[in-house]
Amino acid sequence: MENRIKEQQLLFFGRTSCHEWWPNQFRLLLSGFAYTLVERLRSLALVGTSLAKTQVDTIRLKLLKMGGLVLRNTWRVKIMLSSAYPYKTLFAHAATVLNTSSVFKSAVPAR
Repeated sequence: MENRIKEQQLLFFGRTSCHEWWPNQFRLLLSGFAYTLVERLRSLALVGTSLAKTQVDTIRLKLLKMGGLVLRNTWRVKIMLSSAYPYKTLFAHAATVLNTSSVFKSAVPAR
């Protein structure tokens, strides 16, 4: 538990430099939400992979912080990754697991 608190502090709490309380509180709220999303990504989509037991900042650097092109239209979002991206198979695996997960099926309205 101490390691999880420490990694959230190092990763997301770095910028509370505003002199007013509300902007700092909003940043902390967003950072807590982002940490929760990455933690759920690890527990749902990265089970059995090389990133299953890594820290959140490693997941962010290797899996989420990448160059690519995002194309979207009314019905679909298409992500085009570079052919030199070393974790493209892991990214595709995580995206497939999240896409087929029943956790997100109830949140998406049927067409």
